[in-house]
Amino acid sequence: MTADTRELVRSTALRLFRERGYAKTTMRAIAQEAGLATGLAHYYFPTKDHLVQELYLDVNLEHARAAQAVLDGGGDLTARFRAVLHASVDAFSEYHGFGAEFVTVAIRPGSAASPFSEDSEGARSMGLHLYEQVVAGADPAVPAHLRAELPELLWLAQLGMTLFWVYDSSPGQRRTRTLIDGVAPLVGRLVRLSRLPVLRGASDDVLALVRAVRA
Repeated sequence: MTADTRELVRSTALRLFRERGYAKTTMRAIAQEAGLATGLAHYYFPTKDHLVQELYLDVNLEHARAAQAVLDGGGDLTARFRAVLHASVDAFSEYHGFGAEFVTVAIRPGSAASPFSEDSEGARSMGLHLYEQVVAGADPAVPAHLRAELPELLWLAQLGMTLFWVYDSSPGQRRTRTLIDGVAPLVGRLVRLSRLPVLRGASDDVLALVRAVRA
């Protein structure tokens, strides 16, 4: 019964997020819609931010499913990165009308919905694993000195692309799609050029900066 009640609260909240957006979906409204006491809803999810995190998990699962067929089919880094970014836009599409609300929640210091929070570890790990597959399966192979850090850099690029998508009012978010189609070949080209001695030092500096920030 405990698992069933938690799932009831979760599924009700995600439906209301889609139908009403973040601001109009209160914990009281979620509980009433689910036929539960508000205190019981809080027992399973202390704050509404924790329910936003459940939404992120669902979107990440859908993203992974959509991208898997492309990843299983091989391809170079450019094609794989482009396809995974487009799959991300597809997975988030039904939430575009409320995207700015969710970004506002995610960037608030200490928010459970932040992609960098402890509560987001599941969604973050899922995203990083997806880009580990992008890098590991690329043909030609990504240079060895980039393979460890590149998945995280690509995941961070996806976060930036998502922020652009949130404020993209073009039909079907056409500008975001255009940006993806332009950025993916640029990333692929930079990775290929990193094999050259003249750029190896610059790429090593970028990786060192990433490690320093992460530490």
